[in-house]
Amino acid sequence: MTTPSNSNNASLHPPPGSEPRPLICFAVKEEAASFRKTPAAARTQILLVGMGRANAETSIRAALAASRPALVITSGFAGGLNPQLLTGEVVFEIGAGTEKLKGKLVHAGARAGKFHFADRVASTAAEKWSLWQQSAADAVEMESQIIRGICNEQGIPSATVRVILDQAGEDLPLDFNALMTPNLKLDGRKLALTILKSPGKISALLHLQKQSRAAAEKLAHVLEALV
Repeated sequence: MTTPSNSNNASLHPPPGSEPRPLICFAVKEEAASFRKTPAAARTQILLVGMGRANAETSIRAALAASRPALVITSGFAGGLNPQLLTGEVVFEIGAGTEKLKGKLVHAGARAGKFHFADRVASTAAEKWSLWQQSAADAVEMESQIIRGICNEQGIPSATVRVILDQAGEDLPLDFNALMTPNLKLDGRKLALTILKSPGKISALLHLQKQSRAAAEKLAHVLEALV
């Protein structure tokens, strides 16, 4: 989990005089890694917005001030709330002006759903169960609501396309909220100390890393079909 750097956002600005390209927003580089390797990446702008509301708002406002894309897709990982959703399933929610995307998404294997916006990572199955009961949403994430709200303000069509990383009944190996800096960067020192105190978590973290890569590949396949 990292926040964006200038190099990671190097593909943000299209060449002068070119047609507006879709802008795809990810929170962190791990979410975008597989899509960046596809030929479709060259047909888009890619923006790493960072985790959470404040980082996402700052990044998307700056991006839209620099250039106006034809479409904004907010993408990345999500936590499952609906117990029927499995790791690697892609869920989408479209808005006004993006209805034409639905057929492409369904054909690529994605399913329509509802997202819940949260200010923190839902780390436990109990927390996800509670959110499902409260919201009736299928998945939880931290950036799409603010990004799409700003797009709506500016009359830019937007959609959410995210892949389930952890299932509803699955606890994450660590409480990542406790390992964040105030601006929602993963604190490497805290992570290292936590692992030293609980070395038994290493195998679960390696499994999550493998799971993340596989989920990112599934997401890249669906995004390719859109652009």
